[in-house]
Amino acid sequence: MKSHRFGTAPTPVALRTAKRRVEDLPTGEALKLLGSIELGRIVFTRHALPAVRPVNHLLDAGDIIVRVQDGSTLAALLATQEDAGIVVAYEADAIDPRSHLGWSVVATGYATAVTDPTEIERYARLLQPWAAGTASGAIRIRPGLVTGFRLREDSP
Repeated sequence: MKSHRFGTAPTPVALRTAKRRVEDLPTGEALKLLGSIELGRIVFTRHALPAVRPVNHLLDAGDIIVRVQDGSTLAALLATQEDAGIVVAYEADAIDPRSHLGWSVVATGYATAVTDPTEIERYARLLQPWAAGTASGAIRIRPGLVTGFRLREDSP
């Protein structure tokens, strides 16, 4: 991929223009779609800058659960949290790269460490790490704001 100086745009490439429409998703449908896939991205603040990490997740009673590995950035994030948690965003999507149709959901809320040993054990069984390492716990994200949209073909 060729890089460009800041403030300059690459020369546009001719693309086939497809007729699509964007539909906002109700919260319930957005959460259902989020729960239908395993991979998403957690967005948090690291050294006063936004940081993004791809992670696998599950939806449990409306909360987003993410496991963390020892020594990871997310483990460090848990160590510095306040009682109320830290504000994060969680994004997941399923958009076809050819048709450009699909959906995207963003859930924003407070992330806290899962501390109950029974829950930690349960999530350890349900969420297998994708990379080698020792998992040390889990994060619970309680969505306060859930937004989503679906890209559909426009009817003729």
